[in-house]
Amino acid sequence: MRTFAYGLAALLLFSGNVHSQATAPLDEIVKTEQGSLRGTPRDAQGVLSFKGVPFAAAPVGPLRWQAPQAAKLWEGTREATSFGNRCWANVRVASLAGRSGGVPQSEDCLYLNLWTSAKASGERRPVMVWIHGGGFQFGAAGDPNTDGALLAQKGVVLVSVNYRLGVFGFFAHPLLRSEGRLSGNFGMQDQMAALKWVQANIANFGGDPKNVTIFGESAGSQAVSLLMGSPMAKGLFHKAIGQSGSSLQQLPSLAEIGLRGAAFASAVGASTVATAMEELRAMPAERLNTAANWDFPGGAAMVFAPGIDGHVFPANMEELFRKGQQNDVPLLAGYNKREAFPFRAEWFPHKTAAEFREAAQLVFGPGKIREFLSLYPGDTDAEVKLAAEELHSDLRQKAETWAWLSLHAQTGKSPVYGYHFAYESPYSPIASHVADVAFVFGTLNPQFFAPRAPPAGPADRKVSSEMMSYWVNFAANGDPNGPGLAPWPEFKAKGSLLQIQEDGRITASPPSAQQLAKFKFMDGFLTSASMGQR
Repeated sequence: MRTFAYGLAALLLFSGNVHSQATAPLDEIVKTEQGSLRGTPRDAQGVLSFKGVPFAAAPVGPLRWQAPQAAKLWEGTREATSFGNRCWANVRVASLAGRSGGVPQSEDCLYLNLWTSAKASGERRPVMVWIHGGGFQFGAAGDPNTDGALLAQKGVVLVSVNYRLGVFGFFAHPLLRSEGRLSGNFGMQDQMAALKWVQANIANFGGDPKNVTIFGESAGSQAVSLLMGSPMAKGLFHKAIGQSGSSLQQLPSLAEIGLRGAAFASAVGASTVATAMEELRAMPAERLNTAANWDFPGGAAMVFAPGIDGHVFPANMEELFRKGQQNDVPLLAGYNKREAFPFRAEWFPHKTAAEFREAAQLVFGPGKIREFLSLYPGDTDAEVKLAAEELHSDLRQKAETWAWLSLHAQTGKSPVYGYHFAYESPYSPIASHVADVAFVFGTLNPQFFAPRAPPAGPADRKVSSEMMSYWVNFAANGDPNGPGLAPWPEFKAKGSLLQIQEDGRITASPPSAQQLAKFKFMDGFLTSASMGQR
């Protein structure tokens, strides 16, 4: 079977078809390369939506743990008015996936959704492709918080995509190599397959295939950084937005992810080496999904997640960015004030000041402990709770995002913009990880960390409108600035950030000297740790 790819001849033919339809009115029936779709008619604001659109073949049976294959053709008109299946998710966090509106889980899950307010197929509007978060273990494109209608009202064509997760998306095994197939990173290849679908079809929905912005939050933001570092993704997008995370940390090697896969195969009973892959592909998806939730160091998210395979990702992202080998596109990225709030169970030990200092001594060693405690003071029990939260935020999201911005500004030629989201209100009382998503999409649904908070008010809607305008401007022009918005300077050498303040004011300044010192410490620690030093 051929992989999900489009030859030059097909692209040329498609280009001719687009040209012939350049002035065709756009309604709820739209042709794609696979067949015609019937979406939901325009809403009161003029937005058409198309949901549950297959962008690749169902990765089931013999296609389990293969690169995505071309979506099958269909006859007649396919209904595209409801979300497709979501991908199997880590059972430990299944309650979070409940935000997907009760959509069932299945291996047959490679679907995308699309919103457009274009009136004609030839309008060439900017395209924004959303990659959901969830640690590469859960989540779906059908989350109500990421409904694309309001961004489509602002002039973009909005696409959201599913991709294989956990053991189905990132399983690696030596026998996969012996089959002549890439091992692991199937979920990342799914994202590239969706971007290829966008290149081939988006013009029929009024979008511009030459102006595609990828954006995501948390693991979705990590995915954006990975796509910037993958030669396979070159030319599939033209701008990038990352919210709360990057993958510039040390990723596991092919040998390491292969050993994990072999251990998993043995654990589920596929012990006969010669037939292990046949046995694994014949097992029910639910059995594999349940068995994949091991208590590995670092958690399940570290077991089945992106790794360096030598092809999709030829090297670690930090190395690629330092050498200027990344896909050089405009970048907008940032982090939230209290990223660590949802991860309290994972914070550095902090019940007492003594416990905190003892743990720090073990992790950072005698040569770094004094510097560490000057940045994250731990003299009292109350003080160490704050220090533990700040440490987790810096280590998991802030320092990695800062490194991403800094390296791309140093070695790339494209503009770079950074932000710090600190806004809080009765509706959204903590500038937590994920808090920004509802503001970027304008949905302003109840925040998961404050489900009983009052509904969004005028101040929340103002902040949301401004953030949406910045994001849409960037997608259109590679520059977030526009009329009526506070100036957003480029990141450049001084590291200027757009500061979305606690009270909603928007200013611009670098991080504090204390925060910069923390970033420098983290950069040195992470670099030495990846080299086996302390």
